Amino acid sequence: MTDPNPNDPVQEGNGTTQPPASLQLPIDEHFENVSQNGKTVRRKGVYLLPNLITTAALFSGFYAILAGVNGRFEQAAIAIFVAQLLDGFDGRVARLTNTTSAFGVQYDSLSDMVSFGVAPAVVMFAWGLEPLGKLGWAAAFAYAACAALRLARFNTQVDTVDKRYFVGLASPAAAALMASTVWLFNDDHPSAQFSLLLALMTVLAALLMVSNIRYNSFKGLGLKGRVPFIAMLAVVLAFVVVTIKPALALLSIALAYAASGPIFWVKNRSNSTENPQK
Repeated sequence: MTDPNPNDPVQEGNGTTQPPASLQLPIDEHFENVSQNGKTVRRKGVYLLPNLITTAALFSGFYAILAGVNGRFEQAAIAIFVAQLLDGFDGRVARLTNTTSAFGVQYDSLSDMVSFGVAPAVVMFAWGLEPLGKLGWAAAFAYAACAALRLARFNTQVDTVDKRYFVGLASPAAAALMASTVWLFNDDHPSAQFSLLLALMTVLAALLMVSNIRYNSFKGLGLKGRVPFIAMLAVVLAFVVVTIKPALALLSIALAYAASGPIFWVKNRSNSTENPQK
């Protein structure tokens, strides 16, 4: 028998052929088991388009961190909102083009952690929490840690919860609350009292993310059907308001959405107390 040639392709037991050892790169190929026609099929590689959008969202979050550290707080806040727009596109593009994958889901979650967990915490700390010293960075860390816990819980419950609701404040919504606050007040140097208020808001946003309070996901909102003409007029007026004062408008929307969960939770609790089941 002759010794095997290291330049010959290698045949594996599962029928796949690997390139010869001398041609293999130090970065291995990605393989993923997918379900196709009721059978488990092993696929190689990743989908480019949705993961490209996720990478752009990750870049926006990373840029927000750098901008915040360097004192460009308005640019940092805008970058977080850009990441939100891109985060809303990657999943929809994947579903429309039938390119969903487990890799894409995990990559999107890690991108969310950077853009909506680390970036808002760092930007808020650099702008308004740093004067508080240990209290400031503790509040910022609490936000980042709760964002990680929120994303981990979402990933494990995504197939079991009601799609119409989020359990806890979604991390993009919490990031919108943080970023719009920085954007609106970035020209002012926060006083000690305002910094304490910012720390309280940061901790409350963190706790809302890991709470069991339900928030409307608006996933059941139908956009294909007909709506009253006044609804279209309301949309136009909303665009006008956002254009005139975008930071104030976005902060108002973020505050209203963040408060909607606790308000409806208290309302439901009071109704259940007044009308106990027999």
